[in-house]
Amino acid sequence: MIELEGVPELIDPVMVAAFEGWNDAGDAASTAVAHLDREWKGEVFAALDAEDYYDFQVNRPTVFLDNGVRKITWPTTRLSVVRVGGEKPRDLVLVRGIEPSMRWRSFCNEILAFAHELGVEMVVILGALLGDTPHTRPVPVSGVTSDPDLARTMDLEETRYEGPTGIVGILQEACTHAGVPAVSLWAAVPHYVSQPPNPKATLALLNRLEDLIGLRIPLGELPEDARAWQVGVDQLAAEDSEVAEYVQTLEEARDTAELPEASGEAIAREFERYLRRREPGTGPGGPGVAMEGGDTPFLRDTGAGRTRPPKPEQPGPEAVPSAEAAAPEGTEKPDAPAASESAAEDAPETSPEPGTDPGESAGTDADAGQETDSGSEADGRPEGGTGA
Repeated sequence: MIELEGVPELIDPVMVAAFEGWNDAGDAASTAVAHLDREWKGEVFAALDAEDYYDFQVNRPTVFLDNGVRKITWPTTRLSVVRVGGEKPRDLVLVRGIEPSMRWRSFCNEILAFAHELGVEMVVILGALLGDTPHTRPVPVSGVTSDPDLARTMDLEETRYEGPTGIVGILQEACTHAGVPAVSLWAAVPHYVSQPPNPKATLALLNRLEDLIGLRIPLGELPEDARAWQVGVDQLAAEDSEVAEYVQTLEEARDTAELPEASGEAIAREFERYLRRREPGTGPGGPGVAMEGGDTPFLRDTGAGRTRPPKPEQPGPEAVPSAEAAAPEGTEKPDAPAASESAAEDAPETSPEPGTDPGESAGTDADAGQETDSGSEADGRPEGGTGA
């Protein structure tokens, strides 16, 4: 049993996790958790032993100088706690690290041990995958779970993905088997501008997380960063007629697919978010701050592709959603996130799965397009039969 000292009793805690690598296209997911940690001043209370889970030839330690003294930072996964005040206080346990290279089952067991000790009520795992989605449209985000009851009560997709998976899919299944409610949220990143950072995708994940757990998340400079990112990508696309034509094709496909969803639930969800952000005193950070919504079509990426790059190699069914990923809610979503940098012994060589693994729900907004080059994912859908 893990004994935690110095960690206060938490209020309705939710664990939010993200891992760099295969499950993290554009660093969108890991940046989202880093944003929560920074905005709410998280306090680290535990770190997993790097020797147990990482291959240092794959994820190398780094050396730095601290007041003239050389020190080493080892790749690992850290857990921190943030106390969220407001009218309806709720605490978060943040898990951020690198996809492990080995011993995935032991890794998940350690995370779950912390969850049980802290009384975590639900685990939300964030992921991002490459997809056939235009940068000019709202970022598709799919929510997936392998718990039928949770899928029904929280309006999520039940994963039916089959194929290679990443640590996101493994951790979600471990939670389900341990009786801990778990959800995966996958954001689809345009494969032709996959270089990090991608503030628009990060913003979309935070907006969806906000809806899921009922907290107002302070967004800081993210909306402005997203606008700047999109302006930058727009300029790069305008300089290359081939890229501009390709983006237009993706826009037409996306608009056609989403036509039926231009009303009802989608509009109601956006209106509720708007009202929540206008409400003073909701959540930490004081009065709600009006914003243009994480789904607005603006972004900017200085590393955006200058020519139309080939579609990225799809990491497994769960890691790459296809153009279908840009489809409206209600359609299948890919569970395949972008390929990660770490090649772990135990890690699959294909992409991750949203909610479970991003390869299964290739037909949704959240996991669009990663499946394009690798057909290893089930139709480029995230693991979860939808985009998890």
